[in-house]
Amino acid sequence: QVQLVESGGGLVQPGGSLRLSCAASGSIFGFNTMGWYRQAPGKQRELVVTITSSGRTNYADSVKGRFTISRDNAKNTVYLQMNSLKPEDTAVYYCKLQTGGRNYWGQGTQVTVSS
Repeated sequence: QVQLVESGGGLVQPGGSLRLSCAASGSIFGFNTMGWYRQAPGKQRELVVTITSSGRTNYADSVKGRFTISRDNAKNTVYLQMNSLKPEDTAVYYCKLQTGGRNYWGQGTQVTVSS
């Protein structure tokens, strides 16, 4: 059983910053991929960024240069530093873990960018 616990969402003004965290626990293989996806109202869930256990990253074009993903393998935790936030970044952000051929999702955390 794998559990993902997210934290760090909230309300921020345009141009502001937020940091999301996602801690994974349970049966996790050494090689795995963690990442963040988001879903805005009325839209499909989309990739934000992923990072492998070896540190390889894959960013969506819309967040390149503004968002930074990092991870602490010892803690099975991934972080998303979001800077220069825009209203279009408003969404529910979901943490995802791929391990052992399966996908696991967190419960989601709301990020709202508004003045």
